[in-house]
Amino acid sequence: MKLNYAEQGSGDAVILLHGMFGSLSNLGVVARTLVDRYRVISVDLRNHGESPHAAVMSLSTMAADIVELMDDLGLSRAILIGHSLGGKIAMQVALTNPERVDALVVADIAPVTYQNIENPALVGLVRLSQTALENRSAADSLMANYVEDAVTRGFLLKNLYRTSDGNFGLKLNVPAIVDNYGTELVAAPLGDSYNGPTLFLKGETSAYIQAKHEPIIRKMFPRCQLSVVAGAGHWLHAEQPDAVTRLIATFLTANH
Repeated sequence: MKLNYAEQGSGDAVILLHGMFGSLSNLGVVARTLVDRYRVISVDLRNHGESPHAAVMSLSTMAADIVELMDDLGLSRAILIGHSLGGKIAMQVALTNPERVDALVVADIAPVTYQNIENPALVGLVRLSQTALENRSAADSLMANYVEDAVTRGFLLKNLYRTSDGNFGLKLNVPAIVDNYGTELVAAPLGDSYNGPTLFLKGETSAYIQAKHEPIIRKMFPRCQLSVVAGAGHWLHAEQPDAVTRLIATFLTANH
């Protein structure tokens, strides 16, 4: 699949992969930190942003999308930085095509299968996709029934766009995400190990990376280091941008 992307800067390539319900702008704070030293490529994952829609959303397929993009851009190797779902996809690329990955940064996700639990944000997005919306405030009011935090709602509502009839719709392929959410999207990346330099970033108050996951992380990524971002949850790059960008820059300077 030919993914939508934006690039800036020059030098060795860094590919930024956003999380579920996001788009290529979500890791903008990281891009701005790296653009003076690297060629930064921000990607819309399939079924997100301006990228094409498809029913299939397995980690292996989405990892193949990234390799295809690298081929199209003439990149033999790149640094991969991914948050949440983007982190899983980045890990899958590294495990499947280790020779294509110079270094790996994984933000607040582990290489494990997560329990399939109801996601209020997804429930709200389903409802949103089924509703004719005349303005953004109506969308926000509807989503407030499912997502209490205004900042999180603002992130989710970045997916709105104006339709041809003057109402608002969602760029997300909600049906495909629903169909894959409890199976493919909670699955663990598959493979033996990636021996390149790897940084795992954990939000201090987030439960996505737990102590019980550390042996699995170190087995699959033996050259990894794990850093905890104080005062941050799952959206660590938005909650503590200075700390996150500093840790990434320090890691890349030491390992690339």
